Amino acid sequence: MRVIVHPKYRTVGLGQKLIQETHFKCGTPYVETTAVMAKYNPFFERAGLIKIQEVTPSRQALAIKDLLEKMHFNTTLLGSHAYVLTKLQSLTDSELRTLRQVLIMNAHPRFLKEFFSHQPYGRRRLFQKAVEAAGLEKLAKLLKVTGMLLQTKVYLFWKNQPALSFIEFLQNRHSSQCSAEYRPR
Repeated sequence: MRVIVHPKYRTVGLGQKLIQETHFKCGTPYVETTAVMAKYNPFFERAGLIKIQEVTPSRQALAIKDLLEKMHFNTTLLGSHAYVLTKLQSLTDSELRTLRQVLIMNAHPRFLKEFFSHQPYGRRRLFQKAVEAAGLEKLAKLLKVTGMLLQTKVYLFWKNQPALSFIEFLQNRHSSQCSAEYRPR
């Protein structure tokens, strides 16, 4: 499930309302989503989804982040191709070698996919050679992937409960009223 609300209409509960009104109509017994923003804005939870797990950045992504920060990269801007390319162009040959080595040592499966999209997980030995030969454009793509890996993601889940029939509704309502009226002394 992906929910996007125009900035003009945010903060009025529209995203929550969209989810509440539509997840019942999906025609599936379950709805699941992964969201980065759910860490900061719990509108999915307010709409009835249950937070199952928060996935923090991988060890590999954090090791690359440490190096990039030492090289004066602003790691919040790794999604900007122009920014990353400019920063890569400013690195010395020695710094580029170090960056390549850190990328090789921290080979995340998602990195392998950048070089070997036709193979589910790529090949590590070939990955090393590919990174060593990679130009700045390809390194910029790997750093963009690193930026995505650095995001904490929240996994949310919702189970469609079958609607009560009108008779069941009345029975539940009647039994709850009876129990509220009878109070033993």
